[in-house]
Amino acid sequence: MKIAVSGKGGVGKTLVAGVLAEFFAKKGFTVVAIDADPSPNLALTLGIPAEEASKIIPISENTPLIESKTQTGVPGVYNLSFTVEDIIEKFSVQTPYNVSLLVMGTVRNAGGGCMCPANTLIRALLHHLLVKRKEVVVTDMEAGVEHMGRATAEHVDTMLIVTDSSLKSMETTKKLYTLTKDLGIKRIFIVGNKVANSEEGKLIVKFTRKRAMPLLGLIPYDEQILKADINGETPLKYAHTSKGVAEIRKIGDKLLQRLR
Repeated sequence: MKIAVSGKGGVGKTLVAGVLAEFFAKKGFTVVAIDADPSPNLALTLGIPAEEASKIIPISENTPLIESKTQTGVPGVYNLSFTVEDIIEKFSVQTPYNVSLLVMGTVRNAGGGCMCPANTLIRALLHHLLVKRKEVVVTDMEAGVEHMGRATAEHVDTMLIVTDSSLKSMETTKKLYTLTKDLGIKRIFIVGNKVANSEEGKLIVKFTRKRAMPLLGLIPYDEQILKADINGETPLKYAHTSKGVAEIRKIGDKLLQRLR
């Protein structure tokens, strides 16, 4: 199972990705969580303290690693054939919830010179994780729609698009849904988040029904999750009382049922 979680910035996709990764690990699966967001926060969601999380160097910024894989000794000529299995073993971080975390980062082209080596390494690593490996992989994608143009999600089998009830968020969801279909991903589901009342829930339901988008669940607005966010803690710390975490776990159950 290879799941990507996308959506407009601020809708809670990192929360959904983190709780789903923990849910599958709790079910006995071997799970790799990938943070592909330029502002990585998945480590915090998976219980790594803020001080430790800040020390994680994204793969895209690990210059010695990139050079060791791609340098040929000839200026401007890069090695495009290399192994990445060792990267997973050496650079994944073990979290308190039995999930292995890889922080990818992103490739920034503007003003950064030639970023071909970093881009090549990231693409090869993602391809290996999504195609060659047998673990459950949950990827917290870059916010917005730009990543879909780079086809970083082309090998996932399930796309979850997270939205809230705002017009801007739903417009982004509409674009993401179309782009995901164009990539040939068969299982695309919408997840409503931060639903504060029945009216907000109805807005999301109406939006998805009008466009024949399958709605997998509605996650309620949750003060416990807000508290965790303010304190820089994992919301999983409050899982026993959090209605939001409980609903995301139900979404995990629904995904398992659809794959059986």
